[in-house]
Amino acid sequence: MSFLNDSKKKDRMSQNHQHLSKQTIDTENIKEFAKHLNDLTSFELVDLITAKPIEEGFLIFNSLSDPIAQQTFEYLPLKIQQEFLNLLPSQQVAKLLNALAPDDRTTLLETLPNTVVNQLLKYLSPEERALSIKLLGYPENSVGRLMTPDYISIKLDWTAKQVLDYIREKGKDSETINVIYAVDDNGVLIDDFKIRQFLLAPLDTKASELSDKKFISLSVNDDEEKAINVFRKYNRVALPVTDAKGLLLGIVTFDDIMAVSVQEDTEDMQKIGGVEALNAPYMKIPFFELMHKRVGWLVVLFLGEMLTASAMAFYEQEIAKAVVLALFIPLIISSGGNAGSQASTLIIRAMALGEVGLKDWWRIMRREVYAGLFLGFILGLIGFFRITFWSWFSNIYGDHWLLVAYTIMLALVGVVLWGTFIGSMLPLALKRCGFDPAVSSAPFVATIVDVVGLIIYFTIAMVVLGGTLL
Repeated sequence: MSFLNDSKKKDRMSQNHQHLSKQTIDTENIKEFAKHLNDLTSFELVDLITAKPIEEGFLIFNSLSDPIAQQTFEYLPLKIQQEFLNLLPSQQVAKLLNALAPDDRTTLLETLPNTVVNQLLKYLSPEERALSIKLLGYPENSVGRLMTPDYISIKLDWTAKQVLDYIREKGKDSETINVIYAVDDNGVLIDDFKIRQFLLAPLDTKASELSDKKFISLSVNDDEEKAINVFRKYNRVALPVTDAKGLLLGIVTFDDIMAVSVQEDTEDMQKIGGVEALNAPYMKIPFFELMHKRVGWLVVLFLGEMLTASAMAFYEQEIAKAVVLALFIPLIISSGGNAGSQASTLIIRAMALGEVGLKDWWRIMRREVYAGLFLGFILGLIGFFRITFWSWFSNIYGDHWLLVAYTIMLALVGVVLWGTFIGSMLPLALKRCGFDPAVSSAPFVATIVDVVGLIIYFTIAMVVLGGTLL
């Protein structure tokens, strides 16, 4: 019977959600809808608020009860959180900020100007303010900014009964109770345990009997990228964070790492496409700010492509003598650019996943040289047979069509080889210099390949066609 009641309640909540989504909400009808809002889950409320204009979203949020508002605020996008903090009275701001988990609050505060942060810190309780100041003091994009001090720590001489009793007492304030950490009298991390070890062990079993003193931890100054790779490698729910002396400072949980990973992957994809990282969803970002993010790289790439015109001008006489060579410039240059884009995308992603590093540069280069030769030979053969086949019933390539075919084949091998080489090595070179490898985007690699590819093409043409067409 209770199952049927729960099912009916869920259906009613779903209908309320759909009804509210379709309605325009204003100060006149908000009271009518308010009684239905508190029946929705936090995630449904987030969907509803984000789908509405900011004014309507604020009316919805402001009509929620304090506990539901605090739960919902935690899951709202940062941009909307910032907007609501500007609109809410100081008393409500204080409640929301103090209710936020320390790591989520740090993520919000670090996106705001220093003057605003200093003002918001005044709303926090003394304990929460001290904690936020501490977390904000760690380097930007470091594990220290992500960690939370809410965890369960025990001593190795405790019994399973003592551990479980302590979890019942303190667990509600912990970020997660799936993993328990053992520390010594000085707070140094000794070991970690899964809670099921204590649940399944006899109550008089001491933690030291279950300990193998093998654990994985992060340094408080590690960057977010390293943390993401460690989570992926070891498939953990949470990882402890220590300082240089091994003191346990906090933990980083999987949900925080997932949020950072999605953000990092999004930024990398945008950079690979030749766009500065966007700080807001595509449809939310102002038009001229979007143009500012896009125009910079386009100008740089345009100036780079101007070198292509200079290279072609240098070979103007060769083109005049053998106009047929100009027919294949787009074919050859685009093939090299495509091969370079493939290589750069593969290496950037492999670096992001921790599959390769700077130490693997020789293996990567050797692999991509072989790949460039193989792919170039495949494309070269296709080009060769295309010219040969066309020459059976057309004289478009002239009497020296066979030499033209060899020129195109060898040029494709050379340009594709160059493309795979530069596409694979450029991300590693940028990483070595301390830059983001994603900056070596596909358009950037293609521009470099275009300029050098022309030189390779006409150099091969001058060698193969010298004494005939040239």
